Amino acid sequence: MSSDLMGELWKLGIAIVVIVLVVGFMRRLALKSRAQAQTARERLGAEPKQMGKPRRQKPGRGGSVEPKHEEPEEEAADEPALVDAETKDAFKAGLAKTRGGFVAKLGKLFGRKKIDAATVDELEEVLFTADIGPRAADRIFQSVKSGLSKADLENSDKIWKQIKKTSKQILAVDAPALDLERAKPFVLLVLGVNGVGKTTTIGKLAKKWTDEGKKVVLGAGDTFRAAATEQLEEWGKRADVPVVKGKSGGDPSSVIFDAIKRGVEDQADIVILDTAGRLHSNAGLMDELKKVRRVCEKAMSGSPHEVWMVLDSTTGQNAIAQAKTFKSDMDITGIVLTKLDGSSKGGVVLGICDELKVPVRYIGVGEKIGDLRPFDPDAFVEALFEGAQDSDAA
Repeated sequence: MSSDLMGELWKLGIAIVVIVLVVGFMRRLALKSRAQAQTARERLGAEPKQMGKPRRQKPGRGGSVEPKHEEPEEEAADEPALVDAETKDAFKAGLAKTRGGFVAKLGKLFGRKKIDAATVDELEEVLFTADIGPRAADRIFQSVKSGLSKADLENSDKIWKQIKKTSKQILAVDAPALDLERAKPFVLLVLGVNGVGKTTTIGKLAKKWTDEGKKVVLGAGDTFRAAATEQLEEWGKRADVPVVKGKSGGDPSSVIFDAIKRGVEDQADIVILDTAGRLHSNAGLMDELKKVRRVCEKAMSGSPHEVWMVLDSTTGQNAIAQAKTFKSDMDITGIVLTKLDGSSKGGVVLGICDELKVPVRYIGVGEKIGDLRPFDPDAFVEALFEGAQDSDAA
């Protein structure tokens, strides 16, 4: 071979290397831009758009998807927790649409006869286009990529175990168990924007707790919306509990004060307080809620004992943005997630727990009173991924 030909081949090789490096650099810039855009959307509380190829750049990642191998934990840690069968069945029915979404995509992905490095990349895409939030998605992805050996990544059962294990860890928020007996009356302040099912949730809780033998008083603190008071009064009739109300458009704080005092006088076990729910971007609303909280303390020292926020699961990641905004002004101690049965975005529970570090107390998996259920992280995860590992690529 002539020296001239060798020289030309050498130049061609250098050119190819340069092109590959430039393309890789441009791809990284595009990914970074997408991630920044997604973060901006979350801060504005907007529903995030689906991304075409949401590859996230991570330190040390070149063109290879070779996983790092870490020492596996003891096998006992992967054993599924025992869950109540009836609760799991209820969760399973309520999460049917969510399982038909990103969970079904995962099932098809791991149902392939051959699972290779490309599958890991596709896993990343499925997770980041799901409504579980970018932080939770990255946490699950990294646990699979870095927590399993190369041989483990070729075993779909081990991948599923890792996904379920990490999901349970995300949902296991370090918070004390709900104790309704720690004060008498126990004062529960409930927040949430209009339309999320806040007043209905309060009514269902009142009926549930009265059926358990507790004495409940309701406070109609959403005086800015006449329908809210009427709705709460109807629930009061169903649960046979008193509803303290004020004039339409009147001072919510005075209603809250009177409701707590009524609870003390009647020796009630629980006082549940409804609040205004105008747009979470309304600064006036936040000031009003802070005032309500101060009034609670004046009416009864140490109250409210819990502050729960009601979120609509059908809004996906926008629910996370709402909760962040409220949490910046109010000390939220619990989440109630509604309308899971009508949403394919039930995975947002993962994002809520991961980003807010606030426990989910109840979830709504249907219209009936009994469909508002105490949240069980293990039962939720088992129901969410039920049957997914049996899916195939057909």
